[in-house]
Amino acid sequence: MQGPGASPIGSSRLDELLVEAVVSTGAHIGATYVMDKNGEVLRMDAQVGLPGLIAKAWARIRTSDPVPIATAVRERRLLWLAGREDLARMFPAAALSLPYHFAVAASPVRGGGTDWGGFLLLWPGGRVNRLARRELDLIDDVSTRMAGVLQEAAERGRPIKPGPRPRVLDPTRHLDPRADMVALDCLNRLPDGYCSLDTEGRVTLLTAPAADLLLSSAPGLLGRRLWDALPWMDDPSYVDRYRAAVVGRQATHFTARNPAGRQLSFRLFPGLTGITVRITPNAGARAPGHLGDGAERSSRTVALHEMLHLATTLSRAVTAQEVVDLVADHVMPLYNVQALCILTSKGGRLRVDASRGYSKEAIEEFDGRPVIVPNPANHSFDACQPAFFSTWDELRQAYPEAVRSDNMSAWAFLPLVTSGHPIGTCILAFDRPHQFSADERATLTALTGLIAQAFERARLYDVKHQLAQCLQQGLLPRTLPEVHGLELAARYLPATPGMDIGGDFYDLIRLSDTMAAAVIGDVQGHDMTAAALMGQVRTAIHAHSTAGAKPGEVLAHTNRLLCELAPDRFTSCLYVSLDLRKRSACLASAGHLPPLLGRPGWRTQVLDYSPGLLLGVDPAAEYTTSEVPLPPGAVLALYTDGLIEQPGIGIGTAIDELAERFTPSTGEPLYDLAESLLKGATVEQRTDDIAVLLCRT
Repeated sequence: MQGPGASPIGSSRLDELLVEAVVSTGAHIGATYVMDKNGEVLRMDAQVGLPGLIAKAWARIRTSDPVPIATAVRERRLLWLAGREDLARMFPAAALSLPYHFAVAASPVRGGGTDWGGFLLLWPGGRVNRLARRELDLIDDVSTRMAGVLQEAAERGRPIKPGPRPRVLDPTRHLDPRADMVALDCLNRLPDGYCSLDTEGRVTLLTAPAADLLLSSAPGLLGRRLWDALPWMDDPSYVDRYRAAVVGRQATHFTARNPAGRQLSFRLFPGLTGITVRITPNAGARAPGHLGDGAERSSRTVALHEMLHLATTLSRAVTAQEVVDLVADHVMPLYNVQALCILTSKGGRLRVDASRGYSKEAIEEFDGRPVIVPNPANHSFDACQPAFFSTWDELRQAYPEAVRSDNMSAWAFLPLVTSGHPIGTCILAFDRPHQFSADERATLTALTGLIAQAFERARLYDVKHQLAQCLQQGLLPRTLPEVHGLELAARYLPATPGMDIGGDFYDLIRLSDTMAAAVIGDVQGHDMTAAALMGQVRTAIHAHSTAGAKPGEVLAHTNRLLCELAPDRFTSCLYVSLDLRKRSACLASAGHLPPLLGRPGWRTQVLDYSPGLLLGVDPAAEYTTSEVPLPPGAVLALYTDGLIEQPGIGIGTAIDELAERFTPSTGEPLYDLAESLLKGATVEQRTDDIAVLLCRT
């Protein structure tokens, strides 16, 4: 199925390239992923040989996820994992949720300076230790041609967009269909039973002896999954053996007893298009459901796979929106859900904490509404139990005041309960009536516990983070004092969500009509203690400054105080006394980064001086003072290390790069100049907070 606006011709060419890669390299599974327009999500467009439920569970992957295809695309390199041990070592969460033996190559698809997506190829584990040069060249060639197809489709205004579910490709569609009848005639002559299953488990060929052993008939089984058509075979352990054969491409075995009490042995032999099953009477078989080949592994049911996949994924979530996004990535493609949200209530009104799939209008309409109460006649209502509504009429009957948003037609209300108390509700919405099977109800109910725990962690983190940030922001100056002849601009950015707060601070102290002191610093640590200590440092500096102490003396007095208050915490600090009448600045530093001095039309200077020890290290430490001129129009930039620190780049190089970007111009608003320094820091994840203070004479 093609998504809206997709290019059928382009998709067909992309499909042909995937099939070519699978067949030419001897892989047994392949999948193509296309990058979304925001560059944040990879969506599976088409696949070969992958069971449908597994394909749906991995149909939507974030580029930041710790899984092979996301890593290959993110790092723009071919990723090769020779087997399950490699997978478990590099991607433990993926190994838990896909506990089968296979080797995998994940290749990015990149061309024209654009990341278009990627594709996966899987081989049976243990059969391929490394890729030969021929396979490497073929993968590289396919990647290049895929990028060309995607780029051409985008340039024509018809970009390839994956549909709601990955399309399943048949690499053998060119074979003569009469071959099936020849094979069936041959197999019917044998006493054992044989049947062929496709990658979805549907019966494509069935011999007469097999039908007899299964106590069924060809018309009753062809086109249906064995475990759907035969209730006595609806056992998760049998399905797991089938999946192990498809994904790991290894022969597997199990035994089962038919309704007549006859014990049967099932041997599954995998191939490119599915599974051949040999069925024989087994008088000496072990207990029904016993796993043969691969018996060292315990039975892993479908529900367990889903639980492991979601549990390992949710362990990374630290905000309510991240919880919703990760749950949506897992649940929406698997159960064909169109919208999802988490609702909480406060003061008798509803709050949409996070959502996916709902329109902005629907969220605004719902957020802040009074809590909707159930029908008093519904005596079975329990706020801690899931509720499933297959139609709008069912929901309206249970909740007469319910609001229908975005024309949804079926809902699952999953209460999020921790320690016996409901903390919110996760709502899954379908755009058409939906009958919830017993398996769906059971699985969704089980998943609710994981969602509730993740949401509770996110709520506690949010409360802690907001409290700490409020404390920190409250200790920073609300406004900077006005000093005649001095223009000021300050910016503070906290660390991104998921990181603890820091102790960065800045201040501007008015000393007289022509004198002021600019201060910036960073308290060691990323917690509320750091934020509180930052407030004490600011207070001490302010007190000593206004008492008339010189820059070096201000730092020395503050240092002695910190050695008494917090001997296990250190603080960097830069103190600059500005004399606007003499147009000069006196600097004293306690291990802080050097300031920058920029003038229109001049090369920016990194002011060189001799910094003293960090505050709080040695109570007897002394701090020297350096004087520099401040020409008219010059801009002095004070900053903390969060602005420049980058992995793999030395501090000196980072300061030089900042100096190259710091180019004040005549008449440029100082606030705009501060914003230009922060470019880049507002996009990437920040592990540290940032403070910037600019002063222009």
